[in-house]
Amino acid sequence: MREHLWYDATQVHIGGAWRAPTGGGQLDLEDPSTGDLIGTIARGTADDIDAAVMAAQAALSGNWGSMSAVERGRILTRIGLLVQDRIEALTIIEATDVGKPLTQARNDALALARYMEFYGGAADKIMGETIPYLDGYTVYTLREPHGVTGHIVPWNYPMQIIGRSVGAALAMGNACVLKPAEEACLTALAFVAIAEEAGLPPGALNVVPGLGEEAGAALAAHPGVHHVSFTGSVATGEKVQAAAAKNVTPVTLELGGKSPQIVFDDADLDAALPFLVGACIQNAGQTCSASSRVLIQRGIYDDLVTRMADRYRTMTSAPARLDANLGPLISARQKQIVEGYIAKGADLRLAGQGIVAPDAPATGHYVPATLFADVPPDHSLARDEIFGPVQVAIPFEDEDDAVRIANGTDYGLVASVWTDNGARQMRMAKAIRAGQVFINNYGAGGGVELPFGGVGKSGHGREKGFEALYGFSTLKTVAARHG
Repeated sequence: MREHLWYDATQVHIGGAWRAPTGGGQLDLEDPSTGDLIGTIARGTADDIDAAVMAAQAALSGNWGSMSAVERGRILTRIGLLVQDRIEALTIIEATDVGKPLTQARNDALALARYMEFYGGAADKIMGETIPYLDGYTVYTLREPHGVTGHIVPWNYPMQIIGRSVGAALAMGNACVLKPAEEACLTALAFVAIAEEAGLPPGALNVVPGLGEEAGAALAAHPGVHHVSFTGSVATGEKVQAAAAKNVTPVTLELGGKSPQIVFDDADLDAALPFLVGACIQNAGQTCSASSRVLIQRGIYDDLVTRMADRYRTMTSAPARLDANLGPLISARQKQIVEGYIAKGADLRLAGQGIVAPDAPATGHYVPATLFADVPPDHSLARDEIFGPVQVAIPFEDEDDAVRIANGTDYGLVASVWTDNGARQMRMAKAIRAGQVFINNYGAGGGVELPFGGVGKSGHGREKGFEALYGFSTLKTVAARHG
């Protein structure tokens, strides 16, 4: 993989320059497909975070802060074009670093390019408004950047989440400090190298890898950061929000999910089936919006569970380079967690299970895709975010029963409703507690343009689309009295 790197992954990137982390610490980097060490990355410290925040402040006081929205957009567009030029290299880096099958890693790289294209075009299209007021006044609003924004990005979708958070923040004119996950940060470092090549001014984007409890905690608590964007677990999100609250810093939290797909007896099952399974096993289930619950109306329950189980038995977990249905989990610890949940299902009906490829390295972190049926809604497998390729099927009687079960967790990120009844579609979309509801589909192909975020323990604030631009800005009201 090292031949695909054109930057030094053992360093931090601050103020437009690569440099050794303060203290010179390094962290081992593992290939989840094999368990082998593939190199080291910088172990950034609180001092490195402080230097990055100062570099971002300097960029805001310099030409980045004074740059027009049109020129910011042009830079982001150039970044997107350069990402496209390096799609294959980014694909291999991400597949090796995260363990994703090549097709999924390539789609993530393409999504990163698309985010840059979208936010490049949107940068000069965020406008205020005039407000009718008292005679003798002209009142208008302005959208202005927060200033320095902190971005704490997880290991499961580094490129996509960088695109939707850093891309939007830069489009609004913020200067960013990015702390990627220590388990997978190679494409984050690749991105800042590409951004620099595209002409992004020094300090507009700074990247400090390191441990969450060191670099991440320092970023969340830094008094010079004016907005924090965090994607990750609920437990860590609570810590980030508490740390930021000491400085009254606003936070966007994109946390966990236990997202349901709800299938009524009038649904097109042939159309639904690929989504029902695919939305759970993508990225080996390590997705906040994974559809880990399928709620099926009683009359079609047995038939659909059988069809889903048949599909599960065709699923293979294998090294990323083989481009199978699933890759490995990110770490031995994550594998242990997921296997623990599968063990909790010993009292349930194991409806269908895939295989681990016979030649997959024993030192890799593989778990077969697993479907449990007849799962009580209050069972831990139906309530907890497992973050692995484990799905449960639950029967329901009618609309009210489906809504009760769908809303019966602490989460509210994504949901899907499969029915040909138009009135039911509208009723269910309104009744389900979630940030996104899809009708007769799931995910809408990623949807760079579609606002994304949750309610409850799935977090708050919105990413993607124009809503992300609003979130990365502050609204100023100007009231001019002129007689």
